[in-house]
Amino acid sequence: MKDDQIILGIDPGTLVMGYGVISVNKSNVSLIEMGVLQLSKHKDHAERLHLIFKKMESLIKLHQPQAVAIEAPFFGKNVQSMLKLGRAQGVAIAAAMMSGLHAEEYAPRKIKQSITGRGNATKEQVLKMLTHTLNITEDVRFMDATDAVAVALCHHYQGRTAALKKDNIPKIRTKKETNNWASFIAMNPERIK
Repeated sequence: MKDDQIILGIDPGTLVMGYGVISVNKSNVSLIEMGVLQLSKHKDHAERLHLIFKKMESLIKLHQPQAVAIEAPFFGKNVQSMLKLGRAQGVAIAAAMMSGLHAEEYAPRKIKQSITGRGNATKEQVLKMLTHTLNITEDVRFMDATDAVAVALCHHYQGRTAALKKDNIPKIRTKKETNNWASFIAMNPERIK
């Protein structure tokens, strides 16, 4: 299945990290694996970050994804929680980059909208759509795992499954650089059909 693209989706967390791996080809999207990394029993925050990094390394080595998609943290009221979540996300991104992969971030609302058509969909609605789309038959114990699968599927729906090696990570473009069609086309020739 050389034409298959493998996408690793991550729902970062310092207590539970969800992950989901999907395979995409021209006619089919299928679930390869989904699960969670339980971190709550580890009290040391640095140890949790180390375990996230190691899990990312093992998932990338096992599945050889061409793309990594990560759910961006949402803004909550607890600053300490946001800081810890940001660190977990940063470690996951660093692990992807160490393997030569670019990690694309997606806001929770964007993910829900991509999967269900509604940005304010519930986790249960996302699960129901994933179950239908990917023919998930196993009993889902952790929504973090299905959230990660949703991130991977969102990435596919956004059309960003091409591998981005660290030598080929695009530079961040300023608004001035992309304010007209000519500059957009010049910077994105692969999007012309």
